[in-house]
Amino acid sequence: MPAIPTVKATLENTPYIVSFADDLGHAWTADEPPELGGGNTAPTPDRLILASLGACTAITLKMVATRRQWPLTGVEVELQLNPAGAPATGNDIVRIIRLDGELSDEQRAQLLRIANACPMHKLLTGEIRVDTRLQP
Repeated sequence: MPAIPTVKATLENTPYIVSFADDLGHAWTADEPPELGGGNTAPTPDRLILASLGACTAITLKMVATRRQWPLTGVEVELQLNPAGAPATGNDIVRIIRLDGELSDEQRAQLLRIANACPMHKLLTGEIRVDTRLQP
């Protein structure tokens, strides 16, 4: 049975820097820009969400293309959060995918469908429940 993805976030002494550690031994940080009181030393939380979707999209497309022996030689995913401004409700993510390689129109269309089925896309577009508790 695979491990349950786990991340621990710890607020550091420097304003708004948060250190992360996961169950696989990785470490990274987040911060806020100076206009919000941070030091701009790392991506903001919203950019980390966009990065997760971009990484998942690129990895999923490459995995599928490799498995099917399609000539996908590169993937670039550009993501924007609310590019037209914050909507009245919800949020909008615009995801633009560039596929490199001698792919047929049918392969490109299938990869687009597959991009919409990557695990992070499913997570972000599905119902999410957050159970928040204070540690005693």
